[in-house]
Amino acid sequence: MEIKKPQHHPSPYYQKKGDDLLVAGLPVRMIAGIAGQTPFYVYDRSIINTKITEFREHIPERIHLHYAIKANPHPAVVNHLANRVNGLDIASQKELIVALNSGMSPSEISFAGPGKSEVDIHAAINAGITLNVESETELSRATEYAKTQGVKARVAIRVNPDFELKSSGMKMSGGPKQFGIDAEKVAEIIRQMDLSAIEYMGLHIFSGSQNLNCNAIIDAHNKTFELARRLVKDSEVPLLKLNIGGGFGIPYFPGEMPLDLAPIGDNLRQLLRDYQDVFSDTEIVIELGRFLVGESGLYVSKINDIKESRGQSFWMTDGGLHHHLANSGNFGQVIRKNYPVCVATKASTAPSVVTNIVGPLCTPLDILADKYLLPEAQIGDLVAIFQSGAYGPTASPLGFLSQPGVVELLL
Repeated sequence: MEIKKPQHHPSPYYQKKGDDLLVAGLPVRMIAGIAGQTPFYVYDRSIINTKITEFREHIPERIHLHYAIKANPHPAVVNHLANRVNGLDIASQKELIVALNSGMSPSEISFAGPGKSEVDIHAAINAGITLNVESETELSRATEYAKTQGVKARVAIRVNPDFELKSSGMKMSGGPKQFGIDAEKVAEIIRQMDLSAIEYMGLHIFSGSQNLNCNAIIDAHNKTFELARRLVKDSEVPLLKLNIGGGFGIPYFPGEMPLDLAPIGDNLRQLLRDYQDVFSDTEIVIELGRFLVGESGLYVSKINDIKESRGQSFWMTDGGLHHHLANSGNFGQVIRKNYPVCVATKASTAPSVVTNIVGPLCTPLDILADKYLLPEAQIGDLVAIFQSGAYGPTASPLGFLSQPGVVELLL
């Protein structure tokens, strides 16, 4: 039987005390008492702060940092980040409310996403945020609504570039895409904007996500700056803002290494020098989600039963894919791989058994860990899934089989 071994260090950010895994200095078993239940998510604000510090240590100060709320829209997380980043990026009207409630200035909130409804567009215009339009229809609707309200709609163009982010977990550019307006159409659209109703803010060029290859990100940044320069020249309209997207990944699986920000920062400094004549007065933005919050989160569930089936061990827990679809392998993975896992109540005990950790759902897809080497555990022990701070509850089918919900805490 193939054994899928744990990483030697499931996460460099967490400590342990005896057999207790700690979050914000508290044992996970005590946090379960605070939550009042398992399963639960717990996010560590100090780890989020560390990731922001990492970014600012390597990326030029002139480049502003925005948080992409879609990665984790839990209000406590968004409120914490709102005081530490330059702006927020949203993907729905509901996220707009969370962003506004955080106290972030509407001028530093932007709205991206294909297929926005008229309600979405109207909400963005009324709130005074920047609407990243992704089609000519969206631009037309924004223009007409702004005229009826006697205001100007703050609009940026999301561009579908003629290149992709290589080595990206999810490619969102190059070729036919539902995202953005094809680059070859953008300059003419900018020239034809009705400036009586539109305040043109700039360009949003997002190529892909979850990338750990610094050279691929550097290549995308080089092409993004050049594309933006070309669009400025062809449209003859200067840029107030240039959002160069994100794509910074985090390591999930054995053998993956953290993204090296140093060469990315060095290249960005060179690009700022090389394009000084074009973008001297342009605000440059990088928007990050997973990179800022992904490593801050644990998903914790309790072992309710332990059984053997034809030579294999199964730990049955009260958590599963209905709370954490990404960990089950059903959110973008082609071949399922294990997230790093530990027994949070046996954190210092040597691994000695190979087991499968599964949830309570009536589907073989409900897998938390497959053939994983862990310490021997008992019914009542707590299992923690690392790298769970991004794309957790809101990326999961919470209503599936009508199982109980999940609690989220920020400590």
